Formats: sequence, C-alpha cells, structure tokens
Amino acid sequence: MLDIASMEQTRFADLTAVLEELSETAPASAALFDYQTGESWSFEGGRWFHAASTIKIAVLACTYSVLRERGLTPSEPLQVRNRFFSVIDGSPFETLAARDTAPSVYAAIGQDMTVGDLARHMITVSSNLATNILMDFVGAPTARRILAEAGISGVDLVRGVEDDRAFDAGIWNRVTAEGLVRLLRAIVDGRFGNAAHTSEMIDILAAQAFNSGIPAGLPPAVRAAARVAHKTGEISTATHDSGVVFTAGRPPYVLVVLTGVGAETVNRFEPIARISARAFELMTG
Repeated sequence: MLDIASMEQTRFADLTAVLEELSETAPASAALFDYQTGESWSFEGGRWFHAASTIKIAVLACTYSVLRERGLTPSEPLQVRNRFFSVIDGSPFETLAARDTAPSVYAAIGQDMTVGDLARHMITVSSNLATNILMDFVGAPTARRILAEAGISGVDLVRGVEDDRAFDAGIWNRVTAEGLVRLLRAIVDGRFGNAAHTSEMIDILAAQAFNSGIPAGLPPAVRAAARVAHKTGEISTATHDSGVVFTAGRPPYVLVVLTGVGAETVNRFEPIARISARAFELMTG
C-alpha cells in the first residue's frame, strides 16, 4: 500500500520528468502549492538562484507591511529621485533609463508619486527606479526583519537593483523556488498589510505586463478568464516566473519556476510555459 509521500511522488512524476529534462541543459528548480488539497511539491526547491526581478515581490510585500506599521495608505507620496547609495561603500549610483520600462517614472523625477503607483510600476512593468525608491522607503534591514517575522526563508533581500559595486562584490538578491512559494502564500494569506492591502497587492501582481511564462501555459480559454498574480525575472543568465493562479471553480495554486535559461536562448520562457501547462493539468485533472 502506498503511503502519502509515495502517492504524491507518483502524482507529480510527469512534472518532475519535465524538470529533469530541462535541468540537463540549464539549472532548473520549481515548487508548487495547491490551496485545494494542501499538497506541496518541489524539484530542487531549495536551490538558490539570482533573484532577478522576482525579488520585487518581496519589496512589494515589505512596502505594504511598512504602510500598516506606520499607519499610512498607498496614497502616501514619495519624492521621485534617481540617487541611491551602494551597500558596499555608500557610494552613489543611479538606475539607467535604458534598462527600465517605465519612462513615466523617470519623467516624474523631482516630483511626487504615491507608494501605490510606484508599486504598480515596479511589478507590472518591472521598473528598477520605482523599486529602489520603495527600497529606500522600507530600508533593507526593515525588509529583512519583516520577512523573518513572516517566517519567509529562501528569500534573501539584501539590496536594491543596479547596485553594480555590490554585484561585483558578490552581494546580490537570491531566492529559492520554495522560498518564493512561501512568500506568495504569505501575501495571499494576509500576512503583510491589512485586508485592503492584500487585495491591492494581488491586483497589482495580476496586472503583470509580461505573460510569456506561467500564463502562457494555461489553455487559451482558461487563460482568458483566469487571474495570474505573478512576477517574472530576467537577467542575462536566468529566466524566472512565480505566481498564484486563480481559475474558476477551485481555490488557487502557487507555482514558481526558476531557470538558468539565458538571454541567448530563443523563446527563453517556453520551458516555464511548458511546466505551467503540466502543472495546470495536474491541478485540474
């Protein structure tokens, strides 16, 4: 008679096989949690990867937690500026407009934008400038304290983005697939901010503009009606996606896929979409 662990291993065997095939050519990790059954699964789920822009989920969660702690609302204004300081030596640096996809944030330099608007730009179009403004608002030590108090291991938030001196010194934000699943579950479960903040964070994640990963793996008819609250991450040596999939007729599930698929790969999100398709089949089959 199979025990529960053996039954789960059998159920997820095909999904594991897809990850094993991918890992033959690139580092790969994935983790999944199903709110309907309470089942968890992972493949190399504790393996560390450069976080790329998936770390912005942690910045989002910490931002709204700070709003709650300070009795503020997402309408709180922050001055838009492009001057930050390296965690290595305090030397100043700027984010590069050429690397950013939110020109409206750069156009607002010297003016105010709300915390909520900056959070939306940070997630939906992955603005690095918005991210660093929010990181300064939160503070790296406060962010680490918030994540620790929420029981989030496997997410190492140590600095803002484009801190090249820190990068050259080997100081970079890291995540594991299991850690990002824990973080997303904590957001859904309301452990950051109040109920309104939780709803707003999910809405922001669901407005993601880059949808070639997890959403692309859903059948077209399902994708048209589903909400996928997610955040991608891309750098020259990695391609990630992590999110919560809300479909009609069942509780959501959380899926995170981290890969070492680099920029030279044509359709670098295709493996993530393939894993997402298999996960959806398992969740609904």
